[in-house]
Formats: sequence, C-alpha cells, structure tokens
Amino acid sequence: MTSDEPTTPSGGSSHVERAYRLQGPDDARALYDEWAASYDAELAGESQGYVAPGLAADTVVRVAGTGVTVLDAGCGTGLVGAALAERGVGVIDGVDVSPGMLEQARATGAYRTLEPADLTRPLPTPADSYDAVVCVGTLTHGHVGPEALAEFVRLTRPGGTVVATVLDDIWESGGYRSEVDRLAASGAAQLVSADITPYRAGAGVDARMLVLAAR
Repeated sequence: MTSDEPTTPSGGSSHVERAYRLQGPDDARALYDEWAASYDAELAGESQGYVAPGLAADTVVRVAGTGVTVLDAGCGTGLVGAALAERGVGVIDGVDVSPGMLEQARATGAYRTLEPADLTRPLPTPADSYDAVVCVGTLTHGHVGPEALAEFVRLTRPGGTVVATVLDDIWESGGYRSEVDRLAASGAAQLVSADITPYRAGAGVDARMLVLAAR
C-alpha cells in the first residue's frame, strides 16, 4: 500500500475522497461494496469523465490483439471487461476485493470467471496463465502498491503483456517507476511504454498507461 498523502482532485466525489484514504483491503472492501451500485453512473458523469477503462482496453487490443486470454485484476464493476468484450476479446477473467463490485461485473456478461482476491497478496493462480493482465484504477492512492506489478508479470506468459494505469502523481513517489526498473533489470519484464494519458478527464487527472512485456 502507498503511504502518499492524497493530492489528486476528487471531482467533488466523497467516494473518491474516501478511496484515496483507504487503510487496507478490509477498508477497500467496505467502501466498494457500498459504492458498487452507483459507481458506474458516478464516474461516467461530467465531473469525473472516467475514460481510463476504454483507453486501457484500446491499449490491450493494440499491443496484444483480440485472440487472447486476459485477467482483469481489480475488475471492479466490469468497465474494463465490458470494453474489452466490445472490442472483440472473448476470454476475460476478473478478480476484485469487493463482492459487491463482482456482482456488478457479473451482470455485464463479459467475464468467463469472477473471483474475490486481495491484490496486496499473491494470487493462487499458476504462473504463465494469461496472455495479458490488465489493471485499471487500482494502482493509486491507498489501494495496491507497486509490488503487484511483479505478480502481474508472474501471471503473464512469456511474450505476453501487462497493461496497467498508475496515477501520474505517484508514478515516482509511490515506487512504481523504481519497481518497473527492478523488473527490467532482473529480466522479468521489458518496459514497452509508460505514456501519460487521461484518466478521470473531467477532474483533470492523468495516469501512466504502463505497458510491460513479460519475459
């Protein structure tokens, strides 16, 4: 978990403000269970303009194609899975800490499987299980720290791709850049790109669209 003091604009959302101050997986589970029913509508509003799920789905399709098996790590209500399915990706599994969010994701019909998981810990999934792992909205204040990147790489087959959004204001201070450098130095993954992209465009918040090639 990152310890940075939240500085990112909330766009007037009390839920977003609370999300940036989470104190661990139990706190996250409680918030997102409460938020699940209104999450999509709130983030789609003008004040938030949550464009990251669609941009991440575009990135997955661009770098990995559509004939791939994808893990949506921290899938939430299924915004990323639905966007991937709309773009022709047919095999998508999802994991999330919140049962309430998983229930919403299930309603999209986009996922092969949906399971509860705490991304601050290693998953029971065998290594090299996916062609791509995508993670949107989870590498942020108070959520999952940079150590998750190594787990995403472990789950990705050699030659596969990890696509993840990392809030730009914690890319360096939160240790994400140094973890990417460590993974590259160890030979576990190659940095393809980490371009700045809109995230919650309505609130003026940007993120790094991180693309790693698993080795």
